[in-house]
Amino acid sequence: MEMFFDNGAASGGAALSNEERFISIFKEKIHRDGAQKLLDYLCSDNCDFFTAPASTRYHGAYPGGLLEHSLNVYDCLCDYLARPRVREIYGVDYSEESVAIAALLHDLCKINFYKESTRNVKENGVWKTVPFYTIEDELPYGHGEKSVYIVSGFMRLTRDEAFAIRYHMGFSGTEDNNTVGAAFAKFPLAMALATADMEAAYFLEGNEK
Repeated sequence: MEMFFDNGAASGGAALSNEERFISIFKEKIHRDGAQKLLDYLCSDNCDFFTAPASTRYHGAYPGGLLEHSLNVYDCLCDYLARPRVREIYGVDYSEESVAIAALLHDLCKINFYKESTRNVKENGVWKTVPFYTIEDELPYGHGEKSVYIVSGFMRLTRDEAFAIRYHMGFSGTEDNNTVGAAFAKFPLAMALATADMEAAYFLEGNEK
């Protein structure tokens, strides 16, 4: 599986925006039945995927943070799976479609999840009103499992993809560690996605933009 990162600038053209790049990768890599309907939903007024933050105060806590995080995870996952050791010694190899699905869609649970609000804070002895995000979960179905549920409403996932998205939080989630370990052992894409997710959150993103 050969990976190539392209933000539009390699050919001399202007770099793509994050939204344009997401849509480009999605259309190029994902061709499963129902994929277009899912993309239409993500682009609709009923969904805030392209403007939502990735968290309230940690990584990607700014408008567009969720989109940026999804692309960062995609790049990190492609890089991890392209390593000779992973391919030649571990024997881990997945289609470009599976990689795109797992990475780009792993956090759909955060769609329509964060709401903008304001609060008063004191800075240098002066009170001021600042914006912040609150959580308003209209579909309390967990985290990874909620993403699987949302994607499955549009298109069928392979077992590897479903387990990868379900357990992308790895050992930092609320699941039993034995269950997480068993999922990683049986479905290497799950461990790879969890690794990419942590790499993106801890090394590429911050709480301010």
